[in-house]
Amino acid sequence: MMTSRERVGLALQHKEADRVPLDLGATTVTGMHISAVYKLRQALALDPPGTPVKVTEPLQMLGEIKLDLVDALGIDTVRLAGTGTCFGFELEGWKEWRTLDGTPALVPEGFNTIPEPNGDLLMYPQGDRAAQPSGRMPKGGLYFDPIFRQPPVDDDNLIVEDNLEEFSPISDSELAHLFRESVRLYSETPKALVLNLGMLGLGDIAKVPGQMIKHPKGIRSAEEWYISLSTRRAYVYKIFERQTEINLANLERIHQAVGERPAVAYVTGADFGTQSGPLLAPKIYRELFLPFHKQINDWIHKHTAWKTFIHSCGSVFDLVGDFIAAGFDILNPVQTSAARMEPGELKRKFGEHITFWGGGVDTQSTLPFGSASDVRRQVRERLKQFGIGGGFVFNAVHNIQGQVPVANVLAMYDTALNCSRYPL
Repeated sequence: MMTSRERVGLALQHKEADRVPLDLGATTVTGMHISAVYKLRQALALDPPGTPVKVTEPLQMLGEIKLDLVDALGIDTVRLAGTGTCFGFELEGWKEWRTLDGTPALVPEGFNTIPEPNGDLLMYPQGDRAAQPSGRMPKGGLYFDPIFRQPPVDDDNLIVEDNLEEFSPISDSELAHLFRESVRLYSETPKALVLNLGMLGLGDIAKVPGQMIKHPKGIRSAEEWYISLSTRRAYVYKIFERQTEINLANLERIHQAVGERPAVAYVTGADFGTQSGPLLAPKIYRELFLPFHKQINDWIHKHTAWKTFIHSCGSVFDLVGDFIAAGFDILNPVQTSAARMEPGELKRKFGEHITFWGGGVDTQSTLPFGSASDVRRQVRERLKQFGIGGGFVFNAVHNIQGQVPVANVLAMYDTALNCSRYPL
C-alpha cells in the first residue's frame, strides 16, 4: 500500500497512484470553519462534548485540523506554516472563547475582542485595542471582514515603501519554528507536507488592507487597489519588484530551514476571477503579475523539488494558460460553479500541464444545501472528471463553511476515500 507522500507525489507527476489523494487543511484555502471542525470531531467521537477547537486562522475563523482527524478521514496532506496571523499576533497564549454560534474555541492571546453594543466583533492589529480596528465580524457572522483604513491618496507623493511594511525579512525565530515543524511532521507522519508561504502573495486583496499594521499607508482599500492596477500600473510594478526581492531572499532562508521535506509550496492566494469571468484583463495579469510569479516559480524549481500552488477563486479559464506559463504546477480551488469552469473542459485543455487541487464538490450549493446523496453523486462525478491520468488532489471548492451539515461533510470524505481507487 502506498504512503500518502508517495500518493501525492505521483498525482503531482500526473500519474495514477493507488487512489486519488485527499486534502483537508493543508492550506488556509482548503480548510474548514471552526464550527464545522467541532461538529465533525463530535460526529467522529474524537473528543468529549464541549472540547474546544483551536482557531488557527482568525480572519476566516478556520479550525485546527489535528492529526487524529487527518487519519480518521484518510487525508494525505498536512500543513506546514509559520506562527503568525494576518492580524499580526502570534498563535500562542491560548485562551477559551466561544464563537457567535456557541462553538467552544481556543483563540490566541492576541485575539483580543469583545462584542460591540450592536453585537459586532472588532479585531485589532497585533491585538492592540488602542489601535484602530482592522477587522469586523458582523453580528451573527462566521468570520471577519477586513476594515479598509485607506488614507487619502496623494498621487504626487506615493512611496513604494508604504506598501512594503508587511513584506519583511523572515525572523530567525520563525525559521527555527519552520525547521522544527518540518522535521516533526516529516518524521512522525507519512503525509505530504504543504508549505504555506502566505507572505509571497503579491496583490492578494485579503492582505492588501494590512490588517496587521496599526497605521497602514500606501494603497490599502480594495477599490483603490483595483483602480491602481490600471491607473497606477507603474507604481504597482515597482511595489511588486521590491516585494519579490524580499520574497526571494526569504525563500532562500526558508529552503535552508525546511529542505526538501515539503512536497508543495503554497505561493499565492490572490484572486483573479469573479463568478462570471476574470477580475482583470488577461493583459494586466501578463504585464503586472506574471513576470514576478515566474521569478518566484523559477527560483523554487531551480533550487528545490517543491511543486508550486496558486489559489484563485472564480472564472479563470482565460488565465489558466498564463498560470502555466508563469510556472505554477497546481491550481486551486477550481471553482466549478463559475462561468466556463466546466470540469471536463478544464481537464481536457489543461490537465497535462497543471494539477487540479480542489473542485471535488461545489461549496456554493451542493455541499451546504444538497442532500448527502447529492454530495456523494457529485464527488463520484468529479473523481472521474479530474482524476483519470493523475494530476488531481481531492478537496472541496475552497474552505468548508460553518453551517454545512456534518452529514454532508462525512458523505464527501467517505465517498472520496472509498470511490477514488484506480481505475476510476
